[in-house]
Amino acid sequence: MWLNESENELRRDLQSVASDLRWSAVELLRLADQLRHAGNDADAQAAMRLCELFQGDEQRLAGYAEEVKAKAISRNKAH
Repeated sequence: MWLNESENELRRDLQSVASDLRWSAVELLRLADQLRHAGNDADAQAAMRLCELFQGDEQRLAGYAEEVKAKAISRNKAH
């Protein structure tokens, strides 16, 4: 099925934000590792919890993007 311009924009936006969250989680994991090696376990654990939140949000947004592609979610063109 073809997506209209608004739906394509929505899908791209969802994929973009999901990608941003993925890379933010990667960076937070790197920082958490550095914190752990520096002996700051409390902050390392806090960063790990944020990573888990980001990863869950990334997966949810990626799922929404797939729903847009499957036409389960649509956006009508604004007038």
